[in-house]
Amino acid sequence: MATNNITNAHTEIFAALKQLERERGIPADYMVDKITQALLAAYKKDRVGYTDNVFVELNESALRMYAQKEVVEEVLTPATEIQLEAARKLDPKCEIGDLVNEEIKTQAFGRIAAQTAKQVIIQGIREAERGMIFDRFSSREHEIMTGSVLRVDPNSGDITVRIGQGNDRTDAWLSAGEQVRGETYIEGDLIRVYVVEVRRSSRGPQVIVSRTHPGLVKRLFELNVPEIASGEVEIKSVAREAGSRTKLAVHAVDQNLDPVGTCVGPKGSRVAAVVNELHGEKMDIVVWNEDPAQFVAAALAPADVISVTPLSDEKSFRVLVPDDQLSLAIGKEGQNARLAARLTGHKIDIKPASQAEEG
Repeated sequence: MATNNITNAHTEIFAALKQLERERGIPADYMVDKITQALLAAYKKDRVGYTDNVFVELNESALRMYAQKEVVEEVLTPATEIQLEAARKLDPKCEIGDLVNEEIKTQAFGRIAAQTAKQVIIQGIREAERGMIFDRFSSREHEIMTGSVLRVDPNSGDITVRIGQGNDRTDAWLSAGEQVRGETYIEGDLIRVYVVEVRRSSRGPQVIVSRTHPGLVKRLFELNVPEIASGEVEIKSVAREAGSRTKLAVHAVDQNLDPVGTCVGPKGSRVAAVVNELHGEKMDIVVWNEDPAQFVAAALAPADVISVTPLSDEKSFRVLVPDDQLSLAIGKEGQNARLAARLTGHKIDIKPASQAEEG
């Protein structure tokens, strides 16, 4: 009866492993090792004295468990010792002090084998799926994906977004802090998100997505401007206050190409597509320049600039603008100047021309 239980368990285990390897791509050898470890742990759990002397033989032709025991004259610890007379039934040539392998034949082992293997296979499937999801979506970091709103947490405002299709889908986390102020979503809405990071966690891969990340703007322009996708036009830097305004610095590899006009598109169609996706967020597209002073002047658009003077720390610039352009250069609540500083990586001190004349 015990042998039948073990044989049945062996047949069922390998049938399941072959199917798992065929359908999920999980190597059978990997799962055999997992099952072996689990079987040993399960058997030794409630059996006093059995330690590292127990091992399992699991292959396509056999499923057996053995206890390695020392041959002694008088057995004091049955789990690790065997009397000479009994040992010679296993190995007629053995002597006192030798080690022999005694097969463990119990009905309980057959049940343990079947149950444990099932649990390990289920866990193996989960681990493999998590691994595949991690690999699949970590390769999509810093890309745009379209998903559907699965759930909106009424307390935190966090959104669960289902991205991908079929077996290649997973649930991503769009926290309230990564959402654009003023945008609202309900379950079932389609939403474009930027994949910020894929993390490993105890519950499996966690995909972090965003609607506020500057990378979202960059990828949207790549989708709508073929010259950016091909590398003819480069996006050098992006400064964004999500939901309100973004500044984009672009550079054409070919000097005969107008990088700003290319991004704006015929009748503004290309930039309009990006603005529509971002629900009306304003876009300032400026020409990048390796000369920091010229770049700072361009970054303050739409304001006109009279002069740009580097200050002693070489990280700051004083900018003179016409008096009637001061508020435009600074922007509402300082936004234009703030974004220009972030875009260029320099501190910008804006002064009206009248103050310079007085000085």
